[in-house]
Amino acid sequence: MGAPVSVRAGCYVSRMGLRILYVGEPSGTCAQRRRAFEALGHQVHFVLAGEPAGGLQRQIYRLGHHLSRPPDLLATHAGVEQAVQRQHFDVLWMDKGRTLKPSLLRSVRQRLPDIEMVSYSPDDMTLPYHSSVRYRACLPLLDLIVTTKSYIAGELKDLGARRVLFIGNAYEPDVHRPVVLTHEERERFGCEVGFIGTYEEDRAGHLLQLAEAGVPVTVRGYGWRRFEGRHPRLQILEGHLGQEDYVKVINATGINLGFLRKGARDQQTTRSVEIPGCRGFLLAERTEEHEGLFREGEEAEFFASFEELLRKCRRYLADPEARERVAAGGFERCQRDGYSNQARLEWVLAELAAPTARGG
Repeated sequence: MGAPVSVRAGCYVSRMGLRILYVGEPSGTCAQRRRAFEALGHQVHFVLAGEPAGGLQRQIYRLGHHLSRPPDLLATHAGVEQAVQRQHFDVLWMDKGRTLKPSLLRSVRQRLPDIEMVSYSPDDMTLPYHSSVRYRACLPLLDLIVTTKSYIAGELKDLGARRVLFIGNAYEPDVHRPVVLTHEERERFGCEVGFIGTYEEDRAGHLLQLAEAGVPVTVRGYGWRRFEGRHPRLQILEGHLGQEDYVKVINATGINLGFLRKGARDQQTTRSVEIPGCRGFLLAERTEEHEGLFREGEEAEFFASFEELLRKCRRYLADPEARERVAAGGFERCQRDGYSNQARLEWVLAELAAPTARGG
């Protein structure tokens, strides 16, 4: 390999000046990770992958995705092949990599024998909806699979992965941050109890119960139109939140609720760290991973039943000073324990450099 310098940084070995061929989508958390690599001092060459922006191509992609065979409509293969023909890379980083063929990875390895191949995903890649036939066929060829889902590590190995690393979710400090809101922004975005996310029956039932118990709740996301008008204290704001509006909503919300997807078996989500990263007050479902991320009652609050959820909503709505102390504690924990994208990615690169990563 191109001999990047290694220096001790905290509990990690920080690898400097890597040349990374980054395959992923142009926006969202994928773009945040790409920028984090650049901020760490690495040279990043980006190749576009994923779903086309719209039109007929998008429909064709979604049909293929439904059949677990999403087509390469963005010429990702050609982009990777051209890149490795022109220059040397230390790492091939794939955000998911659903459209990449095993033949492409073999070709890259043949041209660059020492390259380290990594696939990262914040989704459950054992599920057919998130995965693909090609992705599963590539698993044995990858040096490292990085997942934010602790429960799928063994399942990925059963599918052929040689090495799996579980890391927690990350936030982007330049994006997810405390902000000073104008009076107009507080009027627009402010609410006492809020939830941002898509409709699911379990979370919808809890939110309606809160409203019926006298707690005003505002919901933002998709799939909630069926709940419009169900209760005067349940406000439904259907649709997408832009990145800056998302941060402003968290900052303007007294209690930010953190529900998990029951079908996805989640123990934590990106919002689990993005909300505290904004110095927002987090009240989330109690799991072992949530309890490992934040001290209950000091850095976040958790609930295991509707009764506990209602009790804590009432308690903290009546005590804004306690709410602020917990929010400040969560914000400090995010910084102290390295929940940022940069810290998480440093960890991944250090793990990748360990002798066991390539069977050494």
